[in-house]
Amino acid sequence: MYIIEERKDGLYALPAGEIDGFNYSPLAERILFLLAKKPGYPREIASKLNVHEQKVYYHIRNLEKAGVIKVVRKEERGGAITKFYALTKPSFFMRFKELEPMKRIPRSSGWLEPFVVDGKLNAKIVVGSPDPHGPERARSRDAYYAIDLGLFIGSFLTDTRPSVNLDVEMHGEDMKENLIVIGGPVINRVTKVLNDRLPVKFDARKNIFSTLSKRTYRRDECGIIVKAANPFSKDKKILVIAGKRYSGTRAAIIALLKRFDEISKGHRADARIVEGLDMDGDGIVDDAKILE
Repeated sequence: MYIIEERKDGLYALPAGEIDGFNYSPLAERILFLLAKKPGYPREIASKLNVHEQKVYYHIRNLEKAGVIKVVRKEERGGAITKFYALTKPSFFMRFKELEPMKRIPRSSGWLEPFVVDGKLNAKIVVGSPDPHGPERARSRDAYYAIDLGLFIGSFLTDTRPSVNLDVEMHGEDMKENLIVIGGPVINRVTKVLNDRLPVKFDARKNIFSTLSKRTYRRDECGIIVKAANPFSKDKKILVIAGKRYSGTRAAIIALLKRFDEISKGHRADARIVEGLDMDGDGIVDDAKILE
């Protein structure tokens, strides 16, 4: 068994043992902290803690009986055998109820809230239809990249259920939910509807324009990641991950996956513009950098 703690830079763990029927006391805790540093014997422990040796012997016997400590070596000192004790595990816990079944321990969703709450997806994922649709009669290629995003979001979930919708299926009340929208305004009609409400958006030429920096980004490999209020419901949010073309959407998804810690830190309006990079020269975007 292990005790696991999630920190900002990753998961930390220690092997753990279960304490059953042990009478806790502050002195016993102090003894355990000493023995966690290195093995010791009762007289030495009593001296370091400035307590009577018999009190230490009392707790040592109880701790050994409970399986919390054990003898790790013996030495002859002054004609007597001195026992050195150490912890049997580097950490311990006490259980007050029976274990309950669960699929796995969910990661803290943090920046992904409210799209992920308590290990459950709390949003509709919207991808462009692969069939010709819209004024441009465009076919979406971005949906393939949504698989990578789905795998990433899945690492925060303990409960999964069907949650993907095509843009052509979204009507009325559907637009009032938390939405994760993938793909630019040409191939995703939901992005087109939301576009003018975004702090970074697509202009008439489908270039990316930032209302924050007043810059325009024209490269096909540029994309946006925007977390904002849903204009159709004041209590809901939208997350738009889109590019000028499919390579820009791919860049935005890669950036979210590889640069999540940086993207999730405080930033004006929760809006990011990224650019895809072809690191191995095969003509396919495989990395991304954050432009603003």
